[in-house]
Amino acid sequence: MTRRRLTFVAAIMVVAGVACAALAGAAARADRGGGGCPRLPAPTMPGARILSVSVIARPGTTGNFRIPGKPGRPATGGAPATCDVTVVLTHPPFGDRVRIRIWLPTTTWNGRFQAVGGGGFVAGDFKRAFVSAVQRGYAAAATDAGVPTARSEHPTWALRHDRTINTALLDNFAYRSVHDLSRVGEQITTRFYGRPPAYSYFTGCSTGGRQGLVEAQRYPGDFDGILAAAPAISWNRLTFAQLWPQVVMNDAGVYPTACEFAAFNRAAVAACDGDDGVTDGVIGHPETCRFDPGELVGTMVRCHGTMIRISPAVADVVRRIWQGPVTRTGRPLWYGLLPGASFSWLAGTVKPLIGPRRGAPFPLAADWIRYFVQRRPAFDTSTVGYPQYERMFGESVARYDAVIGSDDADLSAFRAAGGKMITWHGLADQAVFPQGTVEYRSRVDAATGGTGTTDQFFRVFLAPGVAHCSGGAGPAPTDPLAALVDWVEHGRAPDTLPAATTDAHGRRIGRDLCRYPLVGYAAPHAADGGSCR
Repeated sequence: MTRRRLTFVAAIMVVAGVACAALAGAAARADRGGGGCPRLPAPTMPGARILSVSVIARPGTTGNFRIPGKPGRPATGGAPATCDVTVVLTHPPFGDRVRIRIWLPTTTWNGRFQAVGGGGFVAGDFKRAFVSAVQRGYAAAATDAGVPTARSEHPTWALRHDRTINTALLDNFAYRSVHDLSRVGEQITTRFYGRPPAYSYFTGCSTGGRQGLVEAQRYPGDFDGILAAAPAISWNRLTFAQLWPQVVMNDAGVYPTACEFAAFNRAAVAACDGDDGVTDGVIGHPETCRFDPGELVGTMVRCHGTMIRISPAVADVVRRIWQGPVTRTGRPLWYGLLPGASFSWLAGTVKPLIGPRRGAPFPLAADWIRYFVQRRPAFDTSTVGYPQYERMFGESVARYDAVIGSDDADLSAFRAAGGKMITWHGLADQAVFPQGTVEYRSRVDAATGGTGTTDQFFRVFLAPGVAHCSGGAGPAPTDPLAALVDWVEHGRAPDTLPAATTDAHGRRIGRDLCRYPLVGYAAPHAADGGSCR
């Protein structure tokens, strides 16, 4: 545990005094409210109060909370005997209402605290990640940052009635909420068990990955270990890069079908699969793949029973999407999709019953532009062209870099606090471009003094063929949190991350991912023996 966190926890214990000792082991004792869970004093934070205490599962049961499965992800079973504490807090005088939930296993606590992040415009996952954490014995916590938790909702909270930005809620979402979560979560955990957690961790992917990096940048003493996967850093640039495929199609007046886009990825895999020395249906080094989309011009693609001939215009659209966003003079603005990453999220198109095919912008990118840049929810992002795109991109950078850029490369305070951080990113990510993670790590190297110094506290792993946070044809990390815990608690810095995938025959194939900037797969799991080089 860091010296800063030890001092903070000591302060909590002084404030809590006799109450903490009296509550030691309370979860396993008689009912004192909440149907078997103890009553707890409110956190010592302005505007904070306990809203509810309830039972998720009782001692001696298998739990009554179950998360439905998704394709490739089985249903998550019930939680162990667990108490659920909900805290609400505000940041006067703004009138916001932030909800924080803490799940506390009553008999299986492993002595650790784990905060979990969110995704998209949702600040915290109150479902699957919670169950996974408490099943492993963690006291788990998440925050809604005062904004809705349904991923299908638009960020209407961004605008006040006069169409000005609700800066309090934006600050919550951008950086403040996880810091509050750390403070509240650790206080409640300490009071519930009568002792502070020995170690504190944060885990998240996408928005959650961005939140993890924000913690290392702004609040370096909050967590001993941070697992920040596929981080949506440089948010105000990334969201515009996510719109780039639509702008390209609008400019060309060409909207390829999903079948045509898929044909280019198949051809790219066929051309570049073996570049990493392993022929496995995955592009190991997509950033150096030299496949030319023009090679498919004139070929036929079957699409729902119809044959489509690849045109030069379609090949040029693919070329520009892979190139990434540029100004009208050709200056790069951010990154684009890598060959092998699905086009379906960012280059989606639809065919109305009446009229020609048209673009279908990625919802997160469209919402960022409508609510935060244009401040007009009715703004039509499906018609944006180059001049307007470049102008809005500049507005997004100028207005929001300091708020939600989340890419400050100075991690010296995190290093000094003794923190450890692991980031992994799929190279077939179809939403958050892995080049942004590589660029960030390179800037941290420059700010810190080189790769060797950065590796002492921050390690990056790239996963060929893996899509956004999970899925894809490549091997994804199987338990990166275990590697982080081993590093934090035992000083064993990971040179590789165990990863696995399932092949077309249903066989599980294990491979170890090499730490960046090394590439390749590590023995003994790689099919060819493998090596990091």
